[in-house]
Amino acid sequence: MLTGRESLVRLIGKRRRFLPNCQSLFPSYSAGSSNPQEENGEVPSCSGKGPSKYEMDIRGNGEAGRSGGMVSDLGWVNCPVCGDKLRATDYNINSHLDTCLARGTKRKLTQRTLLESRFCSRSKDKVHSDDSSNLGSNSTHRDLENSPACNTSSTLPEFGATEADKRNQCLLPLDLSFNRETCIEVLVENLPKEGSFDKVDEPPPFSHDLEMHQLNMVSFKDNISGATLETFIVGRRFSDEVELKQGASISLSRDSNNPKDPNAIKVFSMDSESGKMLGFLPRELAQYLSPLIEKYRVNFEGFVISLPKHSFDAVPIQIVCHEIVSRGEKESNDCQCFESLWENVVRVVEYAKKFPTSMTRYQQNFCIIIHEVLDTYSHLFLDEEKLFLESFSSLSDDSQRLLVRLYTRKGPWFRISNISYAEILDCQEAIKGLCAAGYIYSLESTKEMNFRDMKEVLDVLVVSELREISSLTHLKGGVRCTKKQDFIAWILASYEDGMCPLLPSLILDRTGTCIRITSTAELLLWRVERLFFLNGQQDLSAFLLVNLGLVKYPSYKCITMNQIFPGRSDLLEYEEAVEVAQIMDQSLDENNIEVVMRCIEISEAHISSSSDEVAQSSISESVGTFLSRYSALWIYSKVVTLGISFLECDHKYQDAIRLLKQLLSAITCDGRRGYWTLRLSVDLEHVGCVCESLLVAEEGLLDPWVRAGSKMALQRRVLRLGKPPRRWKTPSFADSVKRKIKEVHIQGRPLNCETGMRNRYYGEDGEQCGVEQLALQYYAGDGGGWQGVHAESGIWMMIFGLLMWDVIFADVPDVFRTRFQTAPLDLETDNFYIARKNLIESHLQKIQDGMAEEILITSWESHVETACRGVNWERHTLSELRAAVTCIGGHCLASFCRHLSLDYRSWSSGMPDLLLWRFCGEYTGEAKLVEVKGPRDRLSEQQRAWLLLLMDCGFNTEVCKVSPDP
Repeated sequence: MLTGRESLVRLIGKRRRFLPNCQSLFPSYSAGSSNPQEENGEVPSCSGKGPSKYEMDIRGNGEAGRSGGMVSDLGWVNCPVCGDKLRATDYNINSHLDTCLARGTKRKLTQRTLLESRFCSRSKDKVHSDDSSNLGSNSTHRDLENSPACNTSSTLPEFGATEADKRNQCLLPLDLSFNRETCIEVLVENLPKEGSFDKVDEPPPFSHDLEMHQLNMVSFKDNISGATLETFIVGRRFSDEVELKQGASISLSRDSNNPKDPNAIKVFSMDSESGKMLGFLPRELAQYLSPLIEKYRVNFEGFVISLPKHSFDAVPIQIVCHEIVSRGEKESNDCQCFESLWENVVRVVEYAKKFPTSMTRYQQNFCIIIHEVLDTYSHLFLDEEKLFLESFSSLSDDSQRLLVRLYTRKGPWFRISNISYAEILDCQEAIKGLCAAGYIYSLESTKEMNFRDMKEVLDVLVVSELREISSLTHLKGGVRCTKKQDFIAWILASYEDGMCPLLPSLILDRTGTCIRITSTAELLLWRVERLFFLNGQQDLSAFLLVNLGLVKYPSYKCITMNQIFPGRSDLLEYEEAVEVAQIMDQSLDENNIEVVMRCIEISEAHISSSSDEVAQSSISESVGTFLSRYSALWIYSKVVTLGISFLECDHKYQDAIRLLKQLLSAITCDGRRGYWTLRLSVDLEHVGCVCESLLVAEEGLLDPWVRAGSKMALQRRVLRLGKPPRRWKTPSFADSVKRKIKEVHIQGRPLNCETGMRNRYYGEDGEQCGVEQLALQYYAGDGGGWQGVHAESGIWMMIFGLLMWDVIFADVPDVFRTRFQTAPLDLETDNFYIARKNLIESHLQKIQDGMAEEILITSWESHVETACRGVNWERHTLSELRAAVTCIGGHCLASFCRHLSLDYRSWSSGMPDLLLWRFCGEYTGEAKLVEVKGPRDRLSEQQRAWLLLLMDCGFNTEVCKVSPDP
């Protein structure tokens, strides 16, 4: 795979079906994911029979025009040189004109006429005033205050925000603190479950003006005995008794051994002698009731309020609490915790009243995403876009469920006849509602079908139907197709040749009416999902994994000080860059060299036109290094980096050199500068510029952003290229780089010795194994009686994650923005150490003083099965980790953790293959790190850098070379 391809694929995530800027950026590129109606210059209507009231400037130019945001000709202009239609932004126009004029296209207008052309629909002053007003309404920040903490066995989230930052709290009704903080604590295991949400209204109030009696805050009274709570019984499918009676008495009991939720609370029937289990309380409520039941011995009883329509639906109940321990026996700290827990219980109950039990989980989750994004990022949406998204909550349950189902499917077209879901009672009415609201577009007649539609709709047919169409057209001499895509290509080619004019009718006769999500809805829903998760890898399935108890995310506070996207224009530029990245990826798959080069050209032009002000952003320097990853410049630099690897594979070194120089001059603070500098030095040597290559390597070693393996590689290049007469003086780092690394040679009986194949050997037990397993067997026997694991960087990342857990999830502004993070946003940047320097150093001192094992055990027991970057709970046992930590020693562990804290990105890979340990006494031991190499393997620069660094830290390291028996 090309260098940078995997990283770009992760950034893109799920490929978009609709690319709004594709036609303007790539006039000759026909992407399968483009908007089908825009091919003919049309905007799709909601029903296929006319424009919708919600159709807006979906192309993303940021300006909806003076008429209220509808799509108009003011958003698009024709190029005065070639006549192509392009988006009316300065950047698009300038880059397009540069391309037209550079290729020698005949000018249709004079230069003066070009400058006088009115390309933009609105003046820059108007645009800037809008952006500044948006920023002004969202730029209010408050100084952080320390909220009171209570020491309980369960983690208690502390909510509280100013009115200006109320949007950050969204749908988690967990306000335990009335401090005016701009922070929330995210407990993703408390996400709403079935029976908790209906249509989304306003978020729960969090201001000082909140009247306490409206939330029934009986926690501040002397006695809560007799307080009533209305909630639901969920998880009915796991009950012992299906039939219920209205008014039936119930009781609650803790289920601490529940593998899915340690806070689970069971509901039992009190009317039957056997006390049959009826279900569970909702997870978000059990989170706070469980410590009340266990620690404070509060007893709950109640009865069934009403019966649901279906036996497995949530059952409304009312419970009454009876406190056993008197309040006077409790200490002040306990009272504070008790009140905080009870306050959360009441908030969860009151919030759940706003939503009926009819909503499905995925429907609830979709409402959460839309609502939270509109609250948090309202300044990034036009008024028409907000109205469009808010209209989702007014749709019927069936329409909401159908839209979510269609959005998460591949598509883009769907047969109405094939749409059937158990939870959707009336699909036809659901489709009508979505069409009326502008969320889907129907294809009912051949007049509405263009060539792109035919290509996409053919994909919903099965091979037998495609074969039937080809036979009805009486085509002779056709190819014998076995694959569906070959069949479709053959039929479309026949249609273009005029041999199959009735193809549209033949398609619709078999598919019937088809529907697809409109381009407006597709664009806005993608934007909402991207803003909610802030990456392309997560989607609605993240909620599902939490709901099923398969993933538990850590608890942390979201402290918002800076906006990720200061203005709408920043978001639109970012989206356009992601679009270019996706087209780049698709073109590489299709081997479309012309489009690949066009993507590189667009990215290069954007980087070259980016001023220092844009590159550094308006964000403060301390956070700019990680929030800048959400800029268009960052994405374009990734596209260019991938393009450089592509050009190098094609031996176009001069073009690669030009791009590398441009990257290094435009982006001055980036961890990738080491890779770029190394590639520039290598490519210069390829074209015969050895002196310049040496000079680039020497200058790179002075760059503070050149680190780890890249720095090691540049040092070795300087030593190799800097021999007399080019350089007469030996560099100061020569002795360090030339240090010998201890080597051990062992022999094994090979299973295969073919070049390019992974080496396989017969182990001491006669079983087949790799070189690492063979080395483990050697060290366990003749090598010294070592125990150990083959984990490369895996076990080290886990040790770091567990030892530094409290540091990783410390309260730092801007680094936690979503509910689904397994690490702070700045973990791979220099800001991680800078923002936590005092905390890190004090924690490392504890590790160095011999407290590593205690910290490890505490972290394991407190956070087991909780998702964290680098922590794999299933791969290593606690006993293995304890043995490794004990034998490594505090000094070496502290040095290792310090290097990762300083530069996680550079040092999180390349660790030696084997971690070995052996005990010398009951509480003392020694450890060894071994890099294993086969007969034709050699150390990479990153591996060599790690081994030398570990030697400097005091680790015992060596290289084990395996060779076949003679």
